[in-house]
Amino acid sequence: MRLPFLLTLPRVLRHSAAIGADLPPDEAVVLEAPDAALRAALTSATEGDHGPARELLAATREHAQWELRDGYVSRLAAAALHNPGWLDAWLAGSPEDPDAALIKADLCIDRAWEMRTAQRARHVSRDRFQAFFALLEDAAPVIGRAAGLNPADPVPWRVALTHARGSQAPRHVFDDYWAQALARDPHHYGCHAEALRYRCAKWSGSHEEMFGFAEGAADTAPPGSKLHALPLTAALEYVIAAPAAPAGPDPYEPRVTAAITRALDLSAAYGPGSREAAGFRNHLALMLLRTERWDEALEVFRSIGVHATRFPWAYFGDDPRQEFLDTRSGVRVHVATRTPFFGRPPRSRTATAAAPAWTPGAPCAVAIAAARPAEVAQAALMCGVSLRTAPATATHTYVEAVPEARPAKRSVLSTEDPLTTAADNFTTGEKWPTLVLRRTPERCGLTLFLKGRPLATHEWNTASPAPDHAVVTATAEALSRAFAVKDPRPLTHILRSTGNPARHQSDLLAALSLPPLPPGFGDRQEVLDTLPDARVLARRGLLSGMRSTMTTQDGEHPSAPDSHEPRPPRWWLLRVLGLLLFTAATVHAWSAPDIGPLRATLPTLAALLLAGRLTGAWRQRRRAHAGAATAPE
Repeated sequence: MRLPFLLTLPRVLRHSAAIGADLPPDEAVVLEAPDAALRAALTSATEGDHGPARELLAATREHAQWELRDGYVSRLAAAALHNPGWLDAWLAGSPEDPDAALIKADLCIDRAWEMRTAQRARHVSRDRFQAFFALLEDAAPVIGRAAGLNPADPVPWRVALTHARGSQAPRHVFDDYWAQALARDPHHYGCHAEALRYRCAKWSGSHEEMFGFAEGAADTAPPGSKLHALPLTAALEYVIAAPAAPAGPDPYEPRVTAAITRALDLSAAYGPGSREAAGFRNHLALMLLRTERWDEALEVFRSIGVHATRFPWAYFGDDPRQEFLDTRSGVRVHVATRTPFFGRPPRSRTATAAAPAWTPGAPCAVAIAAARPAEVAQAALMCGVSLRTAPATATHTYVEAVPEARPAKRSVLSTEDPLTTAADNFTTGEKWPTLVLRRTPERCGLTLFLKGRPLATHEWNTASPAPDHAVVTATAEALSRAFAVKDPRPLTHILRSTGNPARHQSDLLAALSLPPLPPGFGDRQEVLDTLPDARVLARRGLLSGMRSTMTTQDGEHPSAPDSHEPRPPRWWLLRVLGLLLFTAATVHAWSAPDIGPLRATLPTLAALLLAGRLTGAWRQRRRAHAGAATAPE
């Protein structure tokens, strides 16, 4: 362990909770969450009904909402990539529908890129490249048909620009497509972003051409347009794609800095948590941290809120959401290390009201433990999270995390939701399994814990393809062993289903002979508070948890840690006198030249220990008096 880290660790432990207090919790962050209208269309599409998607795109066409239409088309085409039945039915019934034809065109491009994969060209096999170019050749007439069915629409020309980039079309073909796009919407962000990619060095242009195009588009863009962030996209492309730093001064460094400044100004024009600004704000956060502007990066993460995007985080791993969370946590740590121990953490420059602890549609989590509530409570004495338990059956217990305004310092840097962190802890050394279930409007998931180990995890997501059969089979076998199910094949079928995540999650519990999910799960955060015999296990400190573990009898629910036993006057007198004595010794030891640092440290530690015990006892006494004053007679 390096010495600089040891020196800054006290700052991290002291300031991390305060620095991250105004950020949304990890479990609330969603990767490219659709708006309500698109969510409804995607859900219906996975169930085979294209009606909501048809109405959604018809409205964007009638009102010329081209930017919104472009985003909707991309998400619907991605949904059709692995579940095309609803789109085929739509085209069969309305072959001249311009909206269905546009989704089909974008879908053809997606299929080609899926064949090519997102790997660098040197890592793509020759056979895949041949299939890629063949699929692009087949897509050309489909794109042309979509453009002809709605001549005023610029979105088909965005698809055509993507086609030109992938097929490595000559410049005159690209220029023709670009002219068609400009004629329909001179400030369409999607078309500009695709034209920028064509002009970058790794495709058909150069760094100089890419930056010149981006800066020219931003200079002529109207105020508030996302085109002002186009130079930032060029800067990110340059930073990510550049093979190595130049030997001398970087010729593009001033342009990268100017792009960041322009994007910061644009971000200030959008409200915190704006879905529309999420794309360039995610890019901005990455560019700020790469230039070690930690405080500004943290401010941008505050502005992003819960809206993580696939790019740029997909450049760094297979799980973009986790990359976003890890990066955000790393920025918190860096800001904490730069904050003096006795200083104040930097406050947000964005004057906004505090976000509610939970809003409809936010993630929910509940666990089902194969043990009685008293057993779960005793096992969870030192988990560092306040929990609520309620009997599910005679042999099973529901568990949920209780929100706290001030989380425990030992858990502030955890990137998992509190219940998953707690389950990892309270199942350690226990023979009974626990299933943690999570739910959001887009996805549902589970994690199986046994003896403190996560044995299996799974997620149902309507926007994802059916999971790999071998992986699902292994998950089903782990679940069947944990809950004594003889035949894992029905579990495999449920785990491979993708149409309705909430229903599949409930079906799995029934197949495992586990209690059903408690009423209200998914509609509100705390669902166990209305159940009979629900009890709260309040969070304990490490020493308090160890003491309770050794003194609580088996089969009993531990008492709350705030139960106060009055201290006798002698206890107070001895400790106050001791504090005065050791404080005087500390002052003398540090001021006397003949006393070394080691000997001076001993009375200092003794004084701090006594001060801590007196402060804790005094706070406990005040809480007990306040509780007695408010108790009913």
